[in-house]
Amino acid sequence: MDSVIPLRTTTATAATVATTVRPRFSIQPLSNPRPNKPAFSLSVPSSIFMSHRARNLPQCSPVRAQQDGSAVASESTIPEGDALKIKEWEAERFKDEIGTSEGIRIRRRPPSGPPLHYVGPFEFRLQNEGNTPRNILEEIVWNKDKEVAQMKEKRPLIVLNKLLSSAPPTRDFLGALKESYSRTELPALIAEVKKASPSRGVLREDFNPVEIAKAYERGGAACLSVLTDKKYFQGSFENLEAIRNAGVECPLLCKEFVIEAWQLYYARVKGADAVLLIAAILPDLDIKYMIKICKLLGLTALVEVHDEREMDRVLGIDGVELIGINNRDLGTFKVDISNTKKLLEGERGERIREKGIIVVGESGLFTPADIAYVQEAGVKAVLVGESLVKQPDPTKGISELFGKDISC
Repeated sequence: MDSVIPLRTTTATAATVATTVRPRFSIQPLSNPRPNKPAFSLSVPSSIFMSHRARNLPQCSPVRAQQDGSAVASESTIPEGDALKIKEWEAERFKDEIGTSEGIRIRRRPPSGPPLHYVGPFEFRLQNEGNTPRNILEEIVWNKDKEVAQMKEKRPLIVLNKLLSSAPPTRDFLGALKESYSRTELPALIAEVKKASPSRGVLREDFNPVEIAKAYERGGAACLSVLTDKKYFQGSFENLEAIRNAGVECPLLCKEFVIEAWQLYYARVKGADAVLLIAAILPDLDIKYMIKICKLLGLTALVEVHDEREMDRVLGIDGVELIGINNRDLGTFKVDISNTKKLLEGERGERIREKGIIVVGESGLFTPADIAYVQEAGVKAVLVGESLVKQPDPTKGISELFGKDISC
């Protein structure tokens, strides 16, 4: 069934839409569209859970239908709980608009209709698009939104803040990469502890995260990446915590689909030294804000890009020190390591060198020739999962990947 969604347009535009779409209702703007006493007044508190540009949203009055099909504003009040839902819904729609303007094609939530009692600022359009994810990344993000909401209920931010004092100190993720590159003159290895993936299924049946992590460390890995998404990668925060508590000295990257700053606090409490921020799902304002939170928590932010537009966006953000180039197409999951070279050529490469940013090559690296190719393109670190975790002996697998022993 069609649902009604607000547009931030002019009344003239609404009239044009009405003649084109021919909806079964009409809208009559009030003579005083900004009454002195709005039907409700609820300001969303400043918090890490909402983009700061979306906090001061316009107030609106409910609409009641007339017998002739028109709609006029009603002075009845809206329950506070429904009002908060309206604010949150508007904030998410606003974030989607920002993302679209920045080339982000991943929608944060399904494009369902507005909450009960919602009325926009006098203009509407009909929505016919279904609630089916466009690709696997969007499906993961929609699931993560529900998952994080449930986790926040069990462990609100006030609880996480109390746990921070007993969390283990963070280790220098970026420093470990630089030291390894200087020592071996080869890209520093971020070895990934990953049981499964949506495209490949289960990668290793006899999966013991702690033993795999220790094998990576013996093989010369500078840092480790630990998948924490349960539904699509069969990972967990328990794996991250177990590896940290087992005495593994390599700094740990929490490989998660971060959509809210709350997740940064949770990763820190669970023992992470670094977190992944994916430009394909986070607007620039969110990335800027989360980088600041990371610095406050002592975490390193690995900001991941997939194409030229995302790279240009990230290079325009202050505070970025570590960029990952994912060679996997988000829509088709096809891998092409020439993507790394393409994104590091010309002016972009110059800007990266001027800023002193460390670049990590990700996905599609299986042989010494692959490592040499991305190193020549300009990377100083690589993140490798599948080609190592599938090896009977991951320690030996690292030597085979680099063509030499890098543990010395």
